[in-house]
Amino acid sequence: MSSGWSANDHKSYSNPPSAAGGNNAGHTVVVDEKEYDFHLLPSGIISTKCTSFIGNGVVIHLPGLFEEIDKNEKKVFDFHQAVDGLQEVQRQAQEGQNIGTTKKGIGPTYSCKASRTGLRICDLMADFNEFSTRVKNLVQQYQSMYPALKVDVESELKKLKDYAERIRPLVRDGVYFMYDAIHGPPKKILVEGANAALLDIDFGTYPFVTSSNCTVGGVCTGLGIPPANIGDVYGVSKAYTTRVGIGAFPTEQLNAVGELLQTRGHEVGVTTGRKRRCGWLDLVILKYAHMINGFTAIALTKLDILDVLDEIKVGVAYKINGKRIPYFPANLEVLQKVEVEYETFPGWKTDTSAARKWNDLPPKAQNYIRFVENHIGVPIKWVGVGKSRECMIQMF
Repeated sequence: MSSGWSANDHKSYSNPPSAAGGNNAGHTVVVDEKEYDFHLLPSGIISTKCTSFIGNGVVIHLPGLFEEIDKNEKKVFDFHQAVDGLQEVQRQAQEGQNIGTTKKGIGPTYSCKASRTGLRICDLMADFNEFSTRVKNLVQQYQSMYPALKVDVESELKKLKDYAERIRPLVRDGVYFMYDAIHGPPKKILVEGANAALLDIDFGTYPFVTSSNCTVGGVCTGLGIPPANIGDVYGVSKAYTTRVGIGAFPTEQLNAVGELLQTRGHEVGVTTGRKRRCGWLDLVILKYAHMINGFTAIALTKLDILDVLDEIKVGVAYKINGKRIPYFPANLEVLQKVEVEYETFPGWKTDTSAARKWNDLPPKAQNYIRFVENHIGVPIKWVGVGKSRECMIQMF
């Protein structure tokens, strides 16, 4: 589970399913010096020892899925993506600002799910004539709402029929598949989170959020796994904070520090190509993410990006009118007004990218890590000092 606003690099084990989101999320994995960009596919797919599974909580754009397969359970249609763009234009005209979506059709698809007009992979696998009728009805419904929407329905249906036969051998009933995985021969199962805790539709910085539950509760609803079967919950956080798109960002640095973090960290969204906004590590949101997810351990990544800084700040509390507030504000207007209280640390001014164990890290870097760990009350199990797996220091 990514604990802030941006997706992070992930590690994968033997049976990595995905539970929520769509191809709006993206992250980069480096294995044997080769770089992979993933959106819909679980990152474990690059391992021959893994069986990868995309759960019912994920919205799938079939052309995007096959493009991703060639390049490296609700259905997203091309017209969902067109509607996503039209809705952004409409928001800009009516409210003077948009949400800043990826225009991948994620919001409209989840809206269809909630209004019970969505189409699932199992519908595509069944009677295609019935499926076609439902697609046409859905297009008519959208065109009545957005007269400017142009859809070549017959062309879309032809593509979908071809995709149906390509995907048919890969489709399984998710509930039975996961039940057998959990109760069959012992194996490690790692569920891979998409997006991040502060983009969760219920707990994030609404309305500047995604359209699914990307906190740990989404594992149960997005894969059909009972809560009792969830074991360890690993949070992933960069050693600083990033955000793609608009929305409140209390520790954002609109200065040389922010530019340095963005440049050194190569902070560009994998899906949109937009520059990520950067700022100091915010322990208020990290602690809030822990309250929701119940992290058993955390991976603190990209520590090496901080190597050149003379001093490093960490946000430890929010204030309003000079007084500390003991909570993360749910109201966006309140959040935009907070003043951040910082703890300042001396920089270690040492290259950490070659560190492979705890003792290789300079004492000032160790102090920074221990402060984060103690403040949020969760052990840091991994520290990342570079892109590749070899650059992940395992603490215990």
